Amino acid sequence: MQFHWLNEKDNENLIVFFAGWSFDYKPFEFMDCGNCDVLFVYDYNSITESKFETIRFVNNYKHKTLLAWSMGVYAAYKLKDFFKDFDTKVAINGTVFPVDNEFGIPEKPFLLTLRHAKTGLEGKFYQNIFDKNEEFDRYLNTPVERSIENRVDELKSLYDDIKNSPKEYEKFYDFAFISKNDKIIPPTNQINFWKNFKTPYKILESGHFPYYNFKRWKDYEPQNNQKTI
Repeated sequence: MQFHWLNEKDNENLIVFFAGWSFDYKPFEFMDCGNCDVLFVYDYNSITESKFETIRFVNNYKHKTLLAWSMGVYAAYKLKDFFKDFDTKVAINGTVFPVDNEFGIPEKPFLLTLRHAKTGLEGKFYQNIFDKNEEFDRYLNTPVERSIENRVDELKSLYDDIKNSPKEYEKFYDFAFISKNDKIIPPTNQINFWKNFKTPYKILESGHFPYYNFKRWKDYEPQNNQKTI
């Protein structure tokens, strides 16, 4: 795992964001941090507690929010003991069972993605992340900077980790956002997961990458009128 502070100004509020597979912080730098320190977590070639033991956020903030997107939903849950005292924990377009025929990416298409990961990253994968062509064009102005080899290795490491982890879920996330036009993780499977574990969610009119529809990190904190189940 790697960490990057998008904002670190000794604010009282903290947001920790777990990115999805193959991403880094570059496409997210446009988002307004406001009065929040924002720690960006990415690169799941290893998901280890020892990394978080070096981060100083545990007792330094009055209000703490965890946001996890796509494969980051799984990665953050693996480290759930670090976030038990967080005020709000939100999943965005992901589940704790990321490779699953009912609750995540069906296994057959996932294995195809894994087998052809390099070709996909060079081709249509990022186009499928977005709902509209203009969103993909915007992404191309500030693309991911990690090497393709690093991103391919990350997917292999994630799958090995997923295969060797028990398929169980202890109630953790408080709320979920699900994009109606997600081409990566079927929205129906996401709904199945959150309904099964009685977690409120909201449907977004967007693709797998919904962030161009928001301007601020705090926009992802659920409001009472957003809660649907």
